[in-house]
Amino acid sequence: MANDIAEGASPAGGPAQRGRIQATDFDRRDADWYIDQGIQLLVFIGGISAIVFIIGIFVFITKEGFGFIFGEMDFGQFFTSPRWRPTSEYNPTYGILALVAGTASVTGLAMLIAIPFSLGAAIYIAEFATGKTREYLKILVELLAAIPSIVWGFIGLTIMNPLIIKIFDVPIGLTVLNAGVILGLMAAPIMTSIAEDALKAVPDRYREAAEAMGATHWQVTIKVVLPAARNGLLGAVLLGVGRGFGETMAVLMATGHAINLPSSIFDSVRALTATIAAELGETAVGSNHYMALFTIGIFLFVVTFVINLTADLVVRGVRKG
Repeated sequence: MANDIAEGASPAGGPAQRGRIQATDFDRRDADWYIDQGIQLLVFIGGISAIVFIIGIFVFITKEGFGFIFGEMDFGQFFTSPRWRPTSEYNPTYGILALVAGTASVTGLAMLIAIPFSLGAAIYIAEFATGKTREYLKILVELLAAIPSIVWGFIGLTIMNPLIIKIFDVPIGLTVLNAGVILGLMAAPIMTSIAEDALKAVPDRYREAAEAMGATHWQVTIKVVLPAARNGLLGAVLLGVGRGFGETMAVLMATGHAINLPSSIFDSVRALTATIAAELGETAVGSNHYMALFTIGIFLFVVTFVINLTADLVVRGVRKG
């Protein structure tokens, strides 16, 4: 009789056991659903937080500079005058033309130095280097990108300054040339890393098809890989421009911090970001000088937005082409 009961028993057990199994499966599926929803919520918060932070920053700097923009600010003087004398007792002037010229000259020279070096290094690492050589070079590039800007500033102040004086026989080495070289070296590792990733993202079938048609390695790189990776390379260059335009401490230490319209690379200049960093801590909160510095911040924010928008439009045009 026991054998009959054993033979007639279900492998899954009785109704109570099957119910417990079904309840366990339901609870597990229910817990997985809640975990999935929680992860989706965290990802959404992480994605939307960047937009919230940007809007918050823009609202803050706009609020602080609002009184100057619609009060004491003379738009013609602000953008066309090279005289920045906010602390003058009798005739304070707020002209940022010299500051804009200083920032543009330093950033332009830095890009002239950084773009060839960074793209060349990225091409070599991605297309020609092999094995340990590639790994060592990638590690070195990442280490260069991790050097703090204040260290680069000290290099410009203590090494580049006397070197420029000795080589070019000029009275001072804290010039556009000094800051341009330092800023180019700062931007190059980041540009190299992003450009190398863009080159590696090109499918291998493109290279294989070109090589099957008899193209050399260099021809494959120039004629196939670089055009295919142009969007990523453009993004790397624009990121370098943004890095140069927004850099503060290294530029403050390497330019000489002199209000001047540069006529050569051996002139000392002052950048917009360096002006904010040097003067904001010494101004009275709510004063015209204080609000004018925040107005410079608004100007920097708008310029950065225009650069990013231009990059997006160019990339979209490239993709359509």
